[in-house]
Amino acid sequence: MKKIDMHIHVVKESGMCYPHDLSTFCTVEEILPKYDKMGVDKAVLLPLVSPEARYQMVMTEEEMEIYNQHPDRFYWFCNVDPRVGLNSEKTDLSWFLEYYKDKGALGVGEVTINLPFDHPMVENLFKHCQKQKMPLLFHISPKAGYSYGLVDHLGLPLLEKALQKFPDLLFIGHSQPFWAEMSSDLTENDRNSYPKGKIIDGRVPQLLRKYGNLYGDLSAGSGFNAVKRDPEYGYDFIEEFQDQLFYGTDICSPREENGLSDWLDDAFAKQKISKAAYEKVCRTNALKLLEKKIL
Repeated sequence: MKKIDMHIHVVKESGMCYPHDLSTFCTVEEILPKYDKMGVDKAVLLPLVSPEARYQMVMTEEEMEIYNQHPDRFYWFCNVDPRVGLNSEKTDLSWFLEYYKDKGALGVGEVTINLPFDHPMVENLFKHCQKQKMPLLFHISPKAGYSYGLVDHLGLPLLEKALQKFPDLLFIGHSQPFWAEMSSDLTENDRNSYPKGKIIDGRVPQLLRKYGNLYGDLSAGSGFNAVKRDPEYGYDFIEEFQDQLFYGTDICSPREENGLSDWLDDAFAKQKISKAAYEKVCRTNALKLLEKKIL
């Protein structure tokens, strides 16, 4: 079936190359042939507005312009760095969110600022996203001063605190330190990696069971690895959390591929996952969130 990609960064023109592989984010002309090959119908454009966001920032206005040029292929989220405005936990971030929401933004993300989940400015962003009823997609970092992403500790205690404090905000989890928490035998050294082997029920499934406002974005190597590393557990995971998972790719360069689409197709073809779970993860959960369709 045609899929909806919950996680992509697309640019109008190729920008600064990454120093490690001399690639850049995809342009529209580069991503659409990939989508046609993978059976992706539409995708959610995610800006990257914090300077911690790897090597190339992608402004909200750029993603909004791409959406306006190709509304048949894209949805879009806005993004607001919580330091914007007054660099204060008292800044009225709804002033920014309402502006983008009025122009069609459906959520906020990818949030990559390298501050703890419970930092006052981060909690201010959560407060205003909840007020505006805009879901928030986040990246986790294992520590402060390290690359990009909201900081949390082993076991995700700060994420759980946020889920409790903002019960009406829909959080969408992503990144290695999020998906590595699939298994309870995770160690500090492996948090920012792609763990292998059998899964012993860990924090991510536990949090998904406990909090209805937590969802999972299966994009990138991290999300795909979470379901494929232990296939039988992965099939059961898809089945159990079929209402809380989104298909995604997070393809970050024209050279990059993502095998999740084929894996889901194969799982359904072999009757490892039900038709209902397959359709929800691939498409209908996204339609419910993005177009308010009850299917």
